[in-house]
Amino acid sequence: MRNQHGYVWLDHREAKIFGVSHDDAEEVDVKDTHLPAHIHRKADHVHLGKQATDHAYFDEIAGALTTFKGILITGPGTARTELAGYLSEHYPLIAKRVWGIEAVDHPTANQIIAAARRYFQVAVRMHQ
Repeated sequence: MRNQHGYVWLDHREAKIFGVSHDDAEEVDVKDTHLPAHIHRKADHVHLGKQATDHAYFDEIAGALTTFKGILITGPGTARTELAGYLSEHYPLIAKRVWGIEAVDHPTANQIIAAARRYFQVAVRMHQ
């Protein structure tokens, strides 16, 4: 991507990565192809139904983040913090460029682009 700021929205099934500038936006979708369609939960079984982190999924996301100067990671649930931890452990150079991690539900692409532009307009001044 040719834009300098990256906005990542992800859950455990897919990631939407937006390269955002003042007048342009590009989107890349990454899907977790290894996740089962449905995890059955059983009563009285501790930790059953919790899928382990898919390293190939996070590696593919990290590969799409290599060109960004600043990165914001968002999404519902725990996937956003798991990605941030994975980047810290396996991709420390990318992790240093993560400027924020925020909880966000399920916005549309236009809502993501607008939020990214607002966020980076302010964040750029803080990270100079």
